[in-house]
Amino acid sequence: MSDFTYPEVGATLEGAPLPDGYALLRHRTPVGTGPDVFAAAGEAVLTWRMHRAAGVGVTASADRAAPGVRVRVLLGLGRVGLAAPCEVVWTLEEPARLGFGYGTLEGHPERGEESFLVELADDGAVWFTVTAFSRPAAWYTRAAGPLVPLFQHRYARRLGRVLRKLANAEK
Repeated sequence: MSDFTYPEVGATLEGAPLPDGYALLRHRTPVGTGPDVFAAAGEAVLTWRMHRAAGVGVTASADRAAPGVRVRVLLGLGRVGLAAPCEVVWTLEEPARLGFGYGTLEGHPERGEESFLVELADDGAVWFTVTAFSRPAAWYTRAAGPLVPLFQHRYARRLGRVLRKLANAEK
C-alpha cells in the first residue's frame, strides 16, 4: 500500500474540488495548435521528458507515468539538491486530454499533489495546465514561508515554456 503524506489522494483530477488548508496553484499555458503539437506535448509530459528538459532530475520506476509508478524528483545542481519522492496517483490518456497527477510520499519537503495536463480544445488550441495543492512538511519549507508558493508558480511557468518548445520542435 502507498504511504502518501496527505489524505486527499486524487484531488487534482479534473472535477474534484481542491482541498482546504493548502496553498493552491493553477497555471495554464498555451502550447500551440493542432493534433501533432498535442501528441508531442502529451508524450513529453507522460514520459518525464518535460521535467528533465526543465532541468529537474527524475528517477522513476517506469518510463511512462501510470498509477503506482514511484518518482524521485531532484531539484538542484547535479546530484546536490532537494529530493522529492512521489507516486503517480492517476493518468489520463484520452483523445483530447493527456497527463497525470502525483502525490507526495514520506521524505518529500511538502505534503500534497500536483498534476500536469495537456488538452486539445475544440478550436485546435493546445493548453498545458499545472494544478497543485501543498503545505510544508519539513522544517525548511515551513521556514521558507511564502517563498515556497512563489517558487512553485515560477516552476509551473517554466514547465509551460519548456513544454511549448518541446512540442513545437516535434512538428
